[in-house]
Amino acid sequence: MVFQPGLFAPEPVSLVNDAEGGIRYLPDSIPAIAAQQWFEQSLENIGWISQQRMMYDREVAVPRLLATFAREAEDLPAPLGEAFEAVRALLGAPFNRVGLNLYRDGNDSVALHGDKTEKLLPGQPIAIVSLGTCRRMSIRPKAGSGRIVHVELEPGSCIVMSYASQFTHEHGIPKLAGVTEPRISLAFRCYAG
Repeated sequence: MVFQPGLFAPEPVSLVNDAEGGIRYLPDSIPAIAAQQWFEQSLENIGWISQQRMMYDREVAVPRLLATFAREAEDLPAPLGEAFEAVRALLGAPFNRVGLNLYRDGNDSVALHGDKTEKLLPGQPIAIVSLGTCRRMSIRPKAGSGRIVHVELEPGSCIVMSYASQFTHEHGIPKLAGVTEPRISLAFRCYAG
């Protein structure tokens, strides 16, 4: 199933259900002007890093650029202070960390995965704000024969995933031919301690 935001009113769309709220798509969570400003500020102000990882007995480049910040950081670059406040107000969760991903074009991706939960506060959601060009997210169950769901993540939208959904579903951003513009994701999490 492919969910295309333009076909629906800008209201939350439930993609996966569970007792903690499941996985929901919230289109137009961030006003378009703010989303564009956050995108431009993130490109300019974030110290993006390239990482390497082991895969099949060799080291390869992670296919996207990364950064991470704690809310309490004294030198929090723009737009992260504003983004923390907006997403905390939107969802009422005590987000205190943000991981950023810069997908430079359609060749950058992240494989299907569940977030690591050992440092997260149980019961608190993960919120991913999309900035820049539209990209597809795929969501599939970890077990059983459930359907895979594809969501076109528009700029200014937010995917909210429950803590519980990390044990039942995987999510990822596949490579996509023809995409030449960048996308930035701001992934807000509630770390314990």
